[in-house]
Amino acid sequence: MDTDARRDVRRARVLLILFMAGLLLSGLTAFPLEWELETMTGRMGIAPDASPGELSGLAGWLATVRDGLRDTARRYPWLAYGTDWLAFAHLILVVLFVGAVIDPARNVWVITFGLIACVGVVPLAMICGQIRGVPFYWRLIDCAFGVLAFVPLWAARRAAKRVCGRRL
Repeated sequence: MDTDARRDVRRARVLLILFMAGLLLSGLTAFPLEWELETMTGRMGIAPDASPGELSGLAGWLATVRDGLRDTARRYPWLAYGTDWLAFAHLILVVLFVGAVIDPARNVWVITFGLIACVGVVPLAMICGQIRGVPFYWRLIDCAFGVLAFVPLWAARRAAKRVCGRRL
């Protein structure tokens, strides 16, 4: 393998590992949602008993989500099982990308799969978020995850495709 190909493989691997770290972090943070919201609202100075109706903007939204998670955990704790599966899916997707890290050129299809998933985040957030009553600014934050994850995957795919071209 020539120097340019080694450089491209190394670049693709670094970018994929960065992407995988984001997936891993995203997956792990989907488990303790109630604790995370309690912690976040507390650090923002939102009283534990503050009514979301008394607050505005981001504080009101976070208090709404916090209270919804509290009520759901008390009344329907089994619903959190759905977010456990969401977290599991993120962790399994990390495993999917291991092959691409090992050989980016041979597994460029995995990187393409990731790009397709990133693009799919935007319509999902916009359509389902609207249906579920999620504020527009929060849907933009959700979309940002897909857009930001797209960047390293796109660069990794370009590097892997250059290596593929050299193999022909």
